Amino acid sequence: MGDGIDIAQDAIERAHHHQHADHGDPLSRNAAILIAGLAACLALAEMGEKSSQNAYLTHHIAASDDWALFQAKSIRETATLETAEVLESLKLSAPNESVAATIDQKIAKAKAYAAHLEDDPAAGDGKKQQSEKAKAEEAEREHELHRYHNFEMAAGGLQISIVLASVSVVTRMQALLWGGGLIGLGSALGALLVSIGWI
Repeated sequence: MGDGIDIAQDAIERAHHHQHADHGDPLSRNAAILIAGLAACLALAEMGEKSSQNAYLTHHIAASDDWALFQAKSIRETATLETAEVLESLKLSAPNESVAATIDQKIAKAKAYAAHLEDDPAAGDGKKQQSEKAKAEEAEREHELHRYHNFEMAAGGLQISIVLASVSVVTRMQALLWGGGLIGLGSALGALLVSIGWI
């Protein structure tokens, strides 16, 4: 963010210097006003860019956490189902009906716990729910990455427009000022559309 602001400040200082040297020349004055406006738009675009970058990282970490929890539940579910299989094989060699009934209870408990790990709509933290949460976080992460890139493009366009407006003061070329203004207007409009969610 600092680079864009530095570019804008340098451009404003150059335009201000040329304005005093040319005793209020309209081109220099218009360039200074345009550069100041572009610099403000650049600062806002870079704030949006940074905000989207932070949101991207937040959603990325949340998705990673959700998938890690999903994996942990998968491991526990597999271990629990294997325990149930071992108990079923032990039941075959049970010495009496009482021991077999106890083993049946343990098998039922293990299978119920495995089912609970797979899907727990009440608590919202079964594997199914964790998977849905992780996918939602990934979708938000990708959305914020898209916003970040759009803000980055808008900030780049604003930086180019500031440079063109600055060069127009030195070269005395009105076309550069107009070009910088048009690129800046398009870039500022793009940043605005990104910030309200239309792009």
